[in-house]
Amino acid sequence: MIEKLISRIQKTKAPVVVGLDPMLSYIPKHIQKRAFDAYGETLEGAAEAVWQYNKEIIDKVYDLIPAVKPQIAMYEQFGIEGMKAYKKTVDYCHEKDLVVIGDVKRGDIGSTSAAYAAGHLGRVQVGDKRYAAFNEDFATVNPYLGSDGIQPFIDVCKEEKKGLFILVKTSNPSSGEFQDQLVDGKPLYELVGEKVAAWGSQHMGSSYSYIGAVVGATYPEQGKILRKLMPRTFILVPGYGAQGGKGEDLVHFFQEDGLGAVINSSRGIIAAYKQEKYARFGEEAFADASRQAVVDMIEDIRGALERR
Repeated sequence: MIEKLISRIQKTKAPVVVGLDPMLSYIPKHIQKRAFDAYGETLEGAAEAVWQYNKEIIDKVYDLIPAVKPQIAMYEQFGIEGMKAYKKTVDYCHEKDLVVIGDVKRGDIGSTSAAYAAGHLGRVQVGDKRYAAFNEDFATVNPYLGSDGIQPFIDVCKEEKKGLFILVKTSNPSSGEFQDQLVDGKPLYELVGEKVAAWGSQHMGSSYSYIGAVVGATYPEQGKILRKLMPRTFILVPGYGAQGGKGEDLVHFFQEDGLGAVINSSRGIIAAYKQEKYARFGEEAFADASRQAVVDMIEDIRGALERR
């Protein structure tokens, strides 16, 4: 699947991921009204609003981008109905030939880790048949439990030709409480980066590993270090836009060939119509605002890469 991600980045000339992280507060009133008229102010109604919101955004941006990243918590909060909306979103993105990065941040060991891997990236055995449950192309994984938590995912990824993005240096302000602590004279995030590179050597594509890393846009200096430590690792970079990351801060995440990184923006795109910059579109045309935000993001990143 890393080959498809690279191919789509090259085709679109857009190393960009749209984070499909819907909150009800983002969803325009006319969509909520339609959903609640049909299903009431219920979990089912909320999930329907989320699905219709996602669908309209996907329809407007799929031709511009290589991939999407739905954050599963935004769907889980609505229970079973929310998970149905998550699955519909994943399937619809696949219909549009988008790579789907399931932002599930799983992190456990043994049979539990294997079950997570089977549910999100692999297949589950039911009698004589095997089924792909959620069927994302990549999943995000927390490495805190070590190789016991990661290896079951790698095993499934090898079988299914799918991939991972493993948390290395996250974009949130308190990430340094653990990730910057020194271990044998090195910050922990460097040790994790070295381990990700080692895990990645088990599952290589033609130029990059199927096993990627998550490194926040808000830490460009650490990004420079990790880029050198993980030369064949694709880096998923959250934190663009709403969290403060800009194109000029991100060039060091990329290799000289313009590959090696993919930049995520979530609410900066899906809730673009709420920003003053895109207010002219209005609430009814929220998806047009999202499309313009994607165009602007692509231009920002392309420009920064050309200037470096």
